[in-house]
Amino acid sequence: MRVVFMGTPAFAVPSLRKLAAAHKVALVLTRPDAVRSRGKKLEPSPVKEAALELGLPVMEANRMTPEVLDALRAAEAEVFCVAAYGCILPDEVLTMAPLGCVNVHASLLPRWRGAAPIQRSILEGDAETGVSIMRIGHGVDTGAYCAQVSCAVPGKSADELTTELAELGGDLLVRTLPAIADGSAVWTEQDESLVTHAAKIAKAELRLDPAAGALENTRRVMASSNAAPARCVIAGKAVRVMHAAAVDAASPSVAAGSFTVKGGRVYMGCADGSLELISIKPDGKREMDAKSWAAGQREDDGAWGCLE
Repeated sequence: MRVVFMGTPAFAVPSLRKLAAAHKVALVLTRPDAVRSRGKKLEPSPVKEAALELGLPVMEANRMTPEVLDALRAAEAEVFCVAAYGCILPDEVLTMAPLGCVNVHASLLPRWRGAAPIQRSILEGDAETGVSIMRIGHGVDTGAYCAQVSCAVPGKSADELTTELAELGGDLLVRTLPAIADGSAVWTEQDESLVTHAAKIAKAELRLDPAAGALENTRRVMASSNAAPARCVIAGKAVRVMHAAAVDAASPSVAAGSFTVKGGRVYMGCADGSLELISIKPDGKREMDAKSWAAGQREDDGAWGCLE
C-alpha cells in the first residue's frame, strides 16, 4: 500500500518505522527544523531524523501551501496516516487519498480529545488509557474510530507512557490498515456525552503546592516534562522535582509546607500527607538524587512552597 505519513515528535516515530517496514511510504511530511532543546541551534524533528535514516523522501511544512498540496498529489498514496503532525489539514487534504486520513491518537476516545491526552490521563488518575485509530474530520479529534488498544496508567511518567503508547499505536496502525483498505473496518462514532477535553498543559498547572494533596502533587511530577516541569521552592531555592512518590501512613508525619530529612530520605508535607522526594534538579545545577541534595543542606528540617 502506498502511504503518506505526517508526524513530528518522538511519539510518531514508531508509527513511521512500522509503516515503512510493511508498506511503501511515498512521502513523509513533518514540521520544519526548530529549537527543540537548550541553546539556539535548529534541530530536525524526530520524524525527520527517522525518515532520513530510513531513506524516505521528506518534506517540511507548517501549513498546506500549494507546493505541499502538489507533493501530496504526486505521491499518489492510497491513504494518509497522521501521528501528532501539529498542523490543521484542510478539506482538500482530507479527501485527497482514496482511503482518506487516519490518525493515531493517544487516548481511548471519546475521552481526552485534544493536545495533551497523556498528561491529562495522569493528572486525573485514570486507571487506563490507550490509542485510537480514527478518521480525521473538521473538529479536534472528533472523527469515528475503528480500533483501540489500552494500557495501564498508574506508576508511569509522561515519558514512559508516551513511549509505550507510541509503540502500541504503531502496531495498531499497521494491523488496522488492511481492514481500512478492504472496507471491513467497523467505524464507531464517538459518544458526545462521554467526551473530555485534553487542553495543552500550562506550566502553572504542574507547580507543586503544599496546599494540594500528596497524590495530586505526585501526579503533577509524573505528568511533567521539559516543556512543563514540576517546580517548587524548597529550602529557599527553586528546583525542578524530577521524581517523587506519595508515601504511606507509616512514613514520617510532616506538616504541610515543611520538609524533613530522615535516614537520607526527604519527605515533603502536603495537605493530606507526605510525598517522598526521589530526585531533583536545582536551578542551574545537574539532576541529583534526594540523598545527595540532603547531604548539602545545613538543616534536616525546613520549608517548601509553591513557586511564584
